[in-house]
Amino acid sequence: MGQQLIQHDAALRMFFTEEIYLQQEQEPVVMQAPAVLPVSVPEISYKFLGKNQRQILILVQDENEEVSSVEGRELLRNIVKAIQLTANDFALLNYSVCSTSRHEDLFTYFKPRIVLSFGVSTSLLGLPDKNSNELVFHEQIQMIFSGNLHHLATDLNGKKALWGSLKKLEL
Repeated sequence: MGQQLIQHDAALRMFFTEEIYLQQEQEPVVMQAPAVLPVSVPEISYKFLGKNQRQILILVQDENEEVSSVEGRELLRNIVKAIQLTANDFALLNYSVCSTSRHEDLFTYFKPRIVLSFGVSTSLLGLPDKNSNELVFHEQIQMIFSGNLHHLATDLNGKKALWGSLKKLEL
């Protein structure tokens, strides 16, 4: 405020008939929304074999073995060899150690283009029912659901049906 020209109280009362209050200038108050704190979501981590370089997820189900019985492991070795994959190409996960995980969790973590499932049903993963040993698609992911490796090793018809679907995969 500038310099006052009249300083006599009686003269000022003639000009100002109402009470006037002098306030100090203040910085404008900016109201902020309450801070939104980030919610801590635990990061899911899976213990798997392979390096997943070609984004191929192989699921097995065996509560007693790391992968499967001797017969089941041999069958899996033959399948992997027949479709010309190496351990660098896929992630091999025993679903029995993470049985509460659903397809959304697994697909977010592994980002698969192909899923080969042995003994892990569609219902366990929260997916619609699919025919066994048949190539199906879910959100552009090629998937084949088959029986448990140990049992499949002695199922000639199951292996034939599986092989027919494996040949259709776009690797």
